[in-house]
Amino acid sequence: MAKFFGTNGIRGVFSEDFSLEFVHDMTLAIATYFKSGPILVGYDGRESSQIIAKVVCSAINYTGLDCNNAGLVPTPCLEYAVKKLGYSGGIMITASHNPPQYNGIKPAAKDGVEIPREDELVIEDIFLNKHWIKNPIKFGTTGKENRATDVYVNGIISHIDLQKIKSKHLKVVLDLGNGAQAITAPIFCKSVGCEIFLINDKIDGQFPGRGSEPTPQNLSELSKSVKENNADFGIAFDGDGDRSIFCDNNGEILTGDKSALVLTKFILQKNPNSLVVTCLNSGSNIELVANEFNSKVIRTKVGSVEVSRKMVPTNALIGFEENGGFMFGKHNEVRDGCMTLALMIDLLVKSEKTLSELISDLPPSFTTKDKVACSQDDSKKLIKLLKEEFPNSDITDGIKITIDSKNWVMIRPSGTEPIVRIYGESESQQKLDTLMSKYIQKVKSVISDNTFKTNP
Repeated sequence: MAKFFGTNGIRGVFSEDFSLEFVHDMTLAIATYFKSGPILVGYDGRESSQIIAKVVCSAINYTGLDCNNAGLVPTPCLEYAVKKLGYSGGIMITASHNPPQYNGIKPAAKDGVEIPREDELVIEDIFLNKHWIKNPIKFGTTGKENRATDVYVNGIISHIDLQKIKSKHLKVVLDLGNGAQAITAPIFCKSVGCEIFLINDKIDGQFPGRGSEPTPQNLSELSKSVKENNADFGIAFDGDGDRSIFCDNNGEILTGDKSALVLTKFILQKNPNSLVVTCLNSGSNIELVANEFNSKVIRTKVGSVEVSRKMVPTNALIGFEENGGFMFGKHNEVRDGCMTLALMIDLLVKSEKTLSELISDLPPSFTTKDKVACSQDDSKKLIKLLKEEFPNSDITDGIKITIDSKNWVMIRPSGTEPIVRIYGESESQQKLDTLMSKYIQKVKSVISDNTFKTNP
């Protein structure tokens, strides 16, 4: 099991467990793993990101490899540019949705997708044994990469009906969350003729607007703006721009599951007999939608790396997570907030329906999630005790306790923060509220005293 890599890259509190010395040595290990250059480096808008970028580029050069700095870009932009511009790999400096004091590094392989789990272990082995390249014949150099954003935006536009979209003049509210999609999402929207209304559009590593993670609780301003401006829909991005949460034309904030179902239905209508990859904690309706178009669903552990790396060998068309991470295989097998925005615009233009109408056409779905503060040690004890109490549960990733196909709860330690996440699905909102309340209390009681016995 990886020691430093979590669910999504390596993250920590800057200057504490994520120090410049650690970043330097870990980059030496990553560069040694890549073996050859050039490597593309990019970073998000966190206050420490530019400092870390200098250390990363220097460490890459110290191993004898060349690199280019793409500057401040969204994570999916960096990943797409690695693939499209022929780089040997990429390193994105980001802590995604984590609080401002965090930062991290995320390596991407030459195919533009996050490196596989087994390769994370290879990098950690190089790091722990200090088996990185030493005394190269020649040090590498650092240059600039100015093509990344244009290549990214043009790549997205190539997958949609540009002329039809331009003729419709959609009104879209963008909640950029003070994050990296402020670089590209407005450019994309203007390129396709949308009228846009901006919220939290100034990049700020402290994320003063509503925090770095878009949640139903902090998107009231987005909802209000959609209604006030009579917009077709709104969208909110996370800190590094790879995830997106939608708001329909009535101001209703959608779960990642619901927006994924709408987009999946749209894409599979044109591409039946396809493959969809999603995590264990996504709602059960995806199987219903896939079956409608003679398509199949593969379930993975939680994490975009798990989904992405399952998509590549299976040639899956769609991948998604319930947190708003949507992946369109024809573009790149990674979460991409701006590509997801483009697909939603394409869908609305072609369907002639409002987003709220498209949502109402879906089978009923009641899903939610919550979190409880919990140390890593306590989370291990928690999962162990729950496994003992519910021995017939799915323990692929944390524990998924299934009452029946429409009623389940899943509890797993976060791979990025000292919390446990609790996910649930039920056949009604009332049952969901009851189920979640029960298991949140159960988790809290285990953490506090490790003694409980109840029935699911």
